[in-house]
Amino acid sequence: MIRRLTTALSLACLVAAAPLAGAAEAPGSAGEGNPFSGLGWRNIGPAFMSGRIADVAWDPTDHSVWYVGVGSGGVWKTSNAGTTWTPVFDEQPVYSIGSVAVDPGNPSRVWVGTGENVGGRHVGFGDGIYRSDDGGKSWQNMGLAESEHISTIVVHPEDPDTVWVAVQGPLWSPGGERGLYMTTDGGETWEKTLGGGEWTGVTDVVIDPRNPDVLYAATWQHHRTVAAYMGGGPESGLHRSEDGGRTWTRLEKGLPEGNMGKIGLAISPQDPDVVYAAIELDRRTGGVWRSADRGASWEKGADAVAGGTGPHYYQELYASPHRFDELYLVGVRVQKSTDGGKSFETMATQTQHSDIHAINFHPDDPEYLMMGTDGGLYESWDRGETWRFLANLPVTQYYKLALDDSEPFYNIYGGTQDNNTQGGPARTDNVHGIRNADWKVVLGADGHQPATEPGNPDILYAEWQQGNLNRIDLTTGETVYIQPQPAPGDPPERFNWDSPILVSPHQPTRLYYASQRVWRSDDRGDSWTAVSGDLTRNEKRVDLPLMEQTWGWDAPWDLFAMSMYNSITSLAESPLVEGLLYAGTDDGLIAVSEDGGENWRRLEVGKLPGVPERAFVNDIRADLHDPDTVYVALDNHKYGDFAPYLLVSRDRGKSWKSIVGDLPDKHLVWRLVQDHVRSELLFAATEFGVFFTIDAGRHWHELDGNMPTIPLRDIQIQRRENDLVAASFGRGFFVLDDYTPLRELTPEMLEAEATLFTPRDADWYHERGVLGSTRRGSQGDALYVADNPPFGAVLTYHLAEGFESREAQRQADEKARREAGKAITFPAWEALEAERRQAAPALELVIRDADGTVLRRVPAPAEKGFHRVAWDLRHPYTGSTETPNNWQGLPPRGFLVAPGKYSAELVLQKDGEARALAGPVSFAVERLYEGALEGAPVEEVAAFWKEVAAVEGQFSAARYALEDAFEAVDALETALERTPAAPGELDGQLHNLRQLLYGLDQGLNGHRSKQAIGADEVHRVGNWLAHAKMGVSNSSYGPTPAHRQSLGYAREALAPLREQLNDILKRDLPSLRSALLNAGAPWSMGQVVPSGE
Repeated sequence: MIRRLTTALSLACLVAAAPLAGAAEAPGSAGEGNPFSGLGWRNIGPAFMSGRIADVAWDPTDHSVWYVGVGSGGVWKTSNAGTTWTPVFDEQPVYSIGSVAVDPGNPSRVWVGTGENVGGRHVGFGDGIYRSDDGGKSWQNMGLAESEHISTIVVHPEDPDTVWVAVQGPLWSPGGERGLYMTTDGGETWEKTLGGGEWTGVTDVVIDPRNPDVLYAATWQHHRTVAAYMGGGPESGLHRSEDGGRTWTRLEKGLPEGNMGKIGLAISPQDPDVVYAAIELDRRTGGVWRSADRGASWEKGADAVAGGTGPHYYQELYASPHRFDELYLVGVRVQKSTDGGKSFETMATQTQHSDIHAINFHPDDPEYLMMGTDGGLYESWDRGETWRFLANLPVTQYYKLALDDSEPFYNIYGGTQDNNTQGGPARTDNVHGIRNADWKVVLGADGHQPATEPGNPDILYAEWQQGNLNRIDLTTGETVYIQPQPAPGDPPERFNWDSPILVSPHQPTRLYYASQRVWRSDDRGDSWTAVSGDLTRNEKRVDLPLMEQTWGWDAPWDLFAMSMYNSITSLAESPLVEGLLYAGTDDGLIAVSEDGGENWRRLEVGKLPGVPERAFVNDIRADLHDPDTVYVALDNHKYGDFAPYLLVSRDRGKSWKSIVGDLPDKHLVWRLVQDHVRSELLFAATEFGVFFTIDAGRHWHELDGNMPTIPLRDIQIQRRENDLVAASFGRGFFVLDDYTPLRELTPEMLEAEATLFTPRDADWYHERGVLGSTRRGSQGDALYVADNPPFGAVLTYHLAEGFESREAQRQADEKARREAGKAITFPAWEALEAERRQAAPALELVIRDADGTVLRRVPAPAEKGFHRVAWDLRHPYTGSTETPNNWQGLPPRGFLVAPGKYSAELVLQKDGEARALAGPVSFAVERLYEGALEGAPVEEVAAFWKEVAAVEGQFSAARYALEDAFEAVDALETALERTPAAPGELDGQLHNLRQLLYGLDQGLNGHRSKQAIGADEVHRVGNWLAHAKMGVSNSSYGPTPAHRQSLGYAREALAPLREQLNDILKRDLPSLRSALLNAGAPWSMGQVVPSGE
């Protein structure tokens, strides 16, 4: 199983501390029942450089509908040509996508092949092929569960139940499901019709658009290990079927002999007898072959081959639907041919990201091109002369992250797959959230592990692949290259693709870095000293087995596609003992030094309990509380084993114990982090989510709130804010704001009826509107913005059980009886009437100031589990209840409270009674900024706000009361028309009353005739009140004398109008109503019920 949920059963493990045997749920569940889902993550993107696109499929009937398969980010759908996007695959148990296809005859049917279609060093795996029959709203796994990597799907143009699938099969291990599979019953059953070897799958298949019985397929023999890569073999080749894929003939005439590697196929839409093949050969060579006779014979064209990291990473070939013999071969840059592959030229794509994987053509526009790259999606309307980037797909792949301690908000830095090292804020102070413009590139190329200097957020360390370490001065943007260098006579340094950097917890200017040996610098990398010898196995990688055998020189090697091997991958130093160092390697070794590197002892991970012999050390962590404790996360997926391996040593590495506990299978662990306050609280970043334990690893629980199925490659804690920050490999960064409720968590709390956790202090400021007052300003719907945390004080509580109405309880009981096959009885009428009359139980958070005065009652959810509710630091709105929402659809707001001490209590309202459930908890509201000008003390500002609110409440009440009075007069006029009384006195009284109301209306609302044409008018209550309010509603500076004066004017002008209106409401209207009733008028709104006597 791949994705597991924390349900009520796993919650019981916290309570009872019992093993979780058999608690895992089936793959594909989405967090239902997980009590911790209410502790939601905040995805902050960014989208300014996006991420690796594997495939794009268009709706053939609506070219504004696209499905984008992201290499490690699920499937995204747009219905408006990329203006907005919806992830439609997040609830599935896997995240890695290789191919997407839309049924040409039924665009609601979409097929998705999981598992990336590249052979790279950092790829996700899949669990088969999926089908949606409702445009991506729901999905069903249709089989091929052991395929791991699917590269192409072809749907029969006339028979939607016939589908062909090119399955590459496992990358790291033999066997599985690999080859060409076909179904004739919509995926209910599959038949393998091509491919046979343990190491050979199918990487591409194309169909003759003229005759669906004719197909061409390319087989691919390949194997990757942690040490080396072999991208070809004798079983790679080209094949043709003339019976709809049931049988195949190998094509050979004119094709190269010997080993072939990855092959990309294309068929001419104009003349389907013409078939093209981009073929990889040994040593990263190859070319494009063309057949004009349906594959019977072939002619070699240009030596074009996808370069860069190697053909295994690209090699897709596309034939233009608009121009015969126009070909596009993807790679680092796209190579284009207009002569059927005889010659190629590199397209000018300077403003486009490199590493192209997918191309789409518009069926009606020969100038249009779409390209999916390692950096997202691009469109061109002039055949590639210029490009538009879609900067709203947040699918960046992050390897590692680092956090600084900037004020007022910390920054997050992350090294990415092929998208540089990036940095941006964890939050902002504006109403929009976090924009792409808030992010920046701090170092180019593939980024990997960054590091920050504690106490000095202007210094950053970052690297590109293979250990190219730089120090960056963020005040100037300047970089200094500081990679340690070998001395004359030293062997070459073997830096890992993702080399580890460590800032010493004892001295912020001391760095540790590693190749095959550990290096130390005491001057921020200006100079280095090796403090170890070679801590790896120091092997020749070409002597290690591939495809379960060793190979000679003539084999199809490709070490360019590899990281260095026999290298150190993780470093740690005890924060409690200076010089107690740990190092882990990619070849299954751990080394320990207790004297700053003078002496080392090594141990093989294969001697640890239950650990494979050569498991890769993903992470090694020294305990923050115990000098003798160390943790290690090991990874064996590059041997085809995706199990989690997580261990602890209590004696500095001499003996070890597994703490995998009940972590789900296939959730290999990338990173571990320990809480700096509670030693038993650990967090694990895994291949499919983040898990935590409060008992040092005996039981684990998933934190899946707002988290898609995605790998989390790194996880760190920002200690000042108590935030947990995770770097995903395909969906950007995630922040769990203030995880301290997990630090406070005990089994007893989970059994309690309700628990209200201590919140962190709240920042007090006015949110900026740098783009205007709304989330996207006037920038359009395509503008990407990520959420800030909710403004104000965020309060977290847990309910052991929810609070339901009588009706909901009855319906739940009836559902349970129905599912159990028991009879359902009709309820008593009295019970049904009690249900109808009952208001549903409601929770609220009652906010009080330091004196205990109630300030606000904030509604809160009443369902079981964890919840987070934000109080926006405002008083309730004291204007009329009739005040409408503003133009943004938002309800009117009260004024901000003053900074100070506050408390919150959780209260249940049920059947007319209020009962305190939990709390109170105390917190502070603290001012975030001091302005450039010294204003009034905040207490004075708050006092003025109260005065403004009081006058505003009176003014609002007066205006709506006046409206009611007009409606009452209208009703009385109708009643008078139906009164058997002579015209005269009552008519005159109604007329005079209406005229009084007109006078009040002018005093409160202005001269209606002047307003009708925009004529100048004197200031009235509303004008003065607005001036006073606007002077302080968006500022903490405080009221100026002018604002105070305006409030005085408003108060003085309102007083007589209020008194006059109250006289009408209390005296004139009741008197007139009584007179009408006495005259025989019918009842009207506002009158008492007549006695009938």
